Amino acid sequence: MSDDAADAGGGGALGALGALRILRRPEIELGLFAALGALQTIAFVDGDLWPLQMIAIALLAWRVGRSSPRRAAALGFVFGIGWLCAGTWWLYISMHRYGGLPAWLAALAVLALSAFVSLYLAAAMAIVARGRPRSRGSAALLFAAVWLLAELARGVILTGFPWVASGYAQVDSPLAGLASSLGVYGVGAVAAGVAAAFGFSPLRQARAWLAPGSALVIALVAGAILGRIDYTTPTRALTISLLQGNVPQQEKFAPQYREGGLAATAVQLAAARGELVVGPETVIPVLLSELDDSYWTALVARFRVPGRAAILGIPMGDPAHGYTNSALGLSVATTPMPGGYYRYDKHHLVPFGEFVPLGFHWFTRMMDIPLGDFNRGPLTAPSFDVDGERVAPNICYEDLFGEDLAARFVPEATAPTILANLSNIGWFGRTIAVEQHLRISRMRSLELQRPMIRATNTGATAVIDHHGVVTHALPSFSVGILEGTVEGRQGLTPFADWAGRFGLWPLWAIGLVLVLVLVLRSRADP
Repeated sequence: MSDDAADAGGGGALGALGALRILRRPEIELGLFAALGALQTIAFVDGDLWPLQMIAIALLAWRVGRSSPRRAAALGFVFGIGWLCAGTWWLYISMHRYGGLPAWLAALAVLALSAFVSLYLAAAMAIVARGRPRSRGSAALLFAAVWLLAELARGVILTGFPWVASGYAQVDSPLAGLASSLGVYGVGAVAAGVAAAFGFSPLRQARAWLAPGSALVIALVAGAILGRIDYTTPTRALTISLLQGNVPQQEKFAPQYREGGLAATAVQLAAARGELVVGPETVIPVLLSELDDSYWTALVARFRVPGRAAILGIPMGDPAHGYTNSALGLSVATTPMPGGYYRYDKHHLVPFGEFVPLGFHWFTRMMDIPLGDFNRGPLTAPSFDVDGERVAPNICYEDLFGEDLAARFVPEATAPTILANLSNIGWFGRTIAVEQHLRISRMRSLELQRPMIRATNTGATAVIDHHGVVTHALPSFSVGILEGTVEGRQGLTPFADWAGRFGLWPLWAIGLVLVLVLVLRSRADP
């Protein structure tokens, strides 16, 4: 080798070493892990990239396992901020474009929300760094347990905000088969534990990768096998029509557009052919008490005939009693009901959009959002009977809370046979929120093995079967009626059984016991 070549080689090595040192600088490293948290959110909209999330978690575990508790907390914190900002940046659109907040304040609100919920992940990573057992398998188990607890905290505390919970990135992976037993949080914990097993293994010891590789294969095979088990049986097929009006959000509640909007909805209702017609959230954007009598009379006449039924989103209430975000059902069977209709009132309300948290009225007063403070409906609302099929409505992001839907499955005799989501994602523009919400609905179908029909204003209007597969769909941001067939199901998955009875408490208990046992064991190690 010539001296010049040697010098070039030495220079290259020194350059690489210098670059490595720069990357290891605290502020640069934190920026890289924030970017890594953001990058893995691609898996929440592209199902083929589900391994990307596990790679990101493995890298986080690798670095956390070599850090002090304080440094590990910082890494978890920035990873979470990148994850949540990238996954929910569309909240900016609802607050700025439609809510009227200044751009800087809307952006700051998204950042503040992401930072707050990332505190749970920061605490989890600090626990890993402080209490990590010497055994790599036990360390991975501890990582999975604290990851589970962090996600449960984000999904429950202060009404919960589990959007882009890690399990949703696995909807198209074999691990999704675990959902009918473990739910979305269990799926996320398994994925995190397997990823951490790789992260805690020495890179230069090929034999050390045998155990995590085996764990990955076992998890994928178990998911594939469990995903083929049908815990439920079919009832009957029901023809459906799902309405998608694609009404611009700035027009939906504006008085000058009200008459035209109601007329367009009437045209769609007249054209719909299904036994069950479902309109999206606030497809009728005025209070029932303010709706023209002739319009309501025509609706009633259309659907109070044999073989026809409808579920339509509409706000209800008055200043004296408060307001609800509701869905009304019309059919022959509803004639003797109070008011002559079935009524479902949304239970899990959106903070700042549908109720104002204590101390934040100053914030909501800055936004121009109609009917921003609703009353809460019951958790275990009865289903809407459609010729023997029990259709359970949920509104907007209520399908984000699988434990709430599972509560309607107790007792089994009155459990829903079909789930129906009525949404209006128009608040968030042409963004990834549409695809994300579709994946959330698919996860609920996997957990409960029930079909989910989705009627939305702008998309994704779709029919999802009991295995989480989209069988019919309309193009998003288009006007149309989705005509299809849905097959109801009866019976309980393991998840529906335990979550319906106990909520998420079993997962809390498992996570807490594992953390306690593993941390105590690590302290006892010589």
